[in-house]
Amino acid sequence: MNWWQGILLGLVQGLTEFLPVSSSGHLAIGRELLGVGGGEDLVFEVAVHAATVLATIVVFRRQIGELLRGLFRFRYNTETDYILKICVSMIPVLIVGVFFKDKVEGLFGSLTVVGVALLVTALLLFLSDIASWPRGEKISFWQALVIGVGQALAVIPGLSRSGTTISTGLLCGVRRESVAQFSFLMVLVPILGEAFLDVVGGDVAASSVGLVPLALGFAAAFLAGLFACRVMIALVKKAKLRWFALYCALVGLAVLLFA
Repeated sequence: MNWWQGILLGLVQGLTEFLPVSSSGHLAIGRELLGVGGGEDLVFEVAVHAATVLATIVVFRRQIGELLRGLFRFRYNTETDYILKICVSMIPVLIVGVFFKDKVEGLFGSLTVVGVALLVTALLLFLSDIASWPRGEKISFWQALVIGVGQALAVIPGLSRSGTTISTGLLCGVRRESVAQFSFLMVLVPILGEAFLDVVGGDVAASSVGLVPLALGFAAAFLAGLFACRVMIALVKKAKLRWFALYCALVGLAVLLFA
């Protein structure tokens, strides 16, 4: 991977992470179009995902600050309750990371998996968009766990993490604005934790991706993520998710056709 390929792939990650269209799937497609191999080396993917997580922290810095202030009051309050629900949502992805990491990494070399997963993303988005039952403002513990299961399944490339978690929340009866914020915040610890383990474990130094394209990809994903995160918040409040479903279906079919 050279420097301009790192920038392009970083932009792809940053622009698609917060849209319900699967950033991992688009990275796999982008790698294939650019002729950049990488099914066996996921350090670049982890780095650009960490960049978009940092963008999330910047965009939601006020909400994160309020949660931390509430936590350090050392009593059970609204903020503590919210943080506990985020912790509950991380249990499924922790189980997947501990017991199924190698199997998940093996899926990143298959565009067929990406195509099928994009079609599943399209189905989830469409179903959540046409669901018409009442939705509440607060997320319960069982809803947090179900949304967490959606996040755990979204480690499959092509299955959109934001699309899956937001759709799962909507189908569970959570309002759009509430589930969107929860979806963006629940990913902070898992992604940053994985990036930290890659650094201390020496995976970054041993990566086949050079430090220059890695750094440029990180910067591009961070800057694009700042823009895309704000756009996604507005889209979740107003836009019909079925249009994203149509996009995912078309891309998924194209991938299966030409893979």
